[in-house]
Amino acid sequence: MEVFIRNEREIDYREVEELTREAFWNLYVPGCDEHYLVHIMRSHPDFLPELSFVAVLNGRIVGNIMYAKSRLVNDTGRSIDTITFGPVSVLPEFQRKGIGSRLILHTVEIADSLNHKAIVIFGHPHNYCKHGFVGSKRVNVCDSDGRYPYSLLVLELEKGCLDKYTWKYVPSDVYSNITEKSTLEFDESFEKKEKCFKPSQEEFAIASQAFIE
Repeated sequence: MEVFIRNEREIDYREVEELTREAFWNLYVPGCDEHYLVHIMRSHPDFLPELSFVAVLNGRIVGNIMYAKSRLVNDTGRSIDTITFGPVSVLPEFQRKGIGSRLILHTVEIADSLNHKAIVIFGHPHNYCKHGFVGSKRVNVCDSDGRYPYSLLVLELEKGCLDKYTWKYVPSDVYSNITEKSTLEFDESFEKKEKCFKPSQEEFAIASQAFIE
């Protein structure tokens, strides 16, 4: 497949929201809210438009990736600016064909060239360790409660930048500013889709509640 990767443009916004909805619908919960996250992220001050990319195949957008600012804080009060990507979306019929990986690798290279120190994400290790991400405990990065979630992953772009301290991850509040009411209202502007249970939802629930001792 000849997939072309380019920066997202304003004209792409609705198409990207639609593909994100298709990619995540019923995956983690009945329905999804990732398309609403995409919608509000672009107007948030933590949004990084220079790292917002789409994958295009035969003139059709089939995938996208977006980033926001985040940071790590240690016990001395020192902080390090980091970045976080998500969502990464690929239309279901084009998944497991390497498009998501290409979007990740492309933007990691750009982030490195822009001198970002590290990328911190929540995601399934199976999907991201192959791209160099490691479990957060290995590099002493914990959540706000001092725990090490199974799904908290880190990629150091500046090797060794996290040595010597334990860091708490502080994500952008754009990821927590999503309400069910707002999502439902936004979703009304899309074609109606049935919400249902899938086994992937239980797998997600297990992974999101697992921690490394």
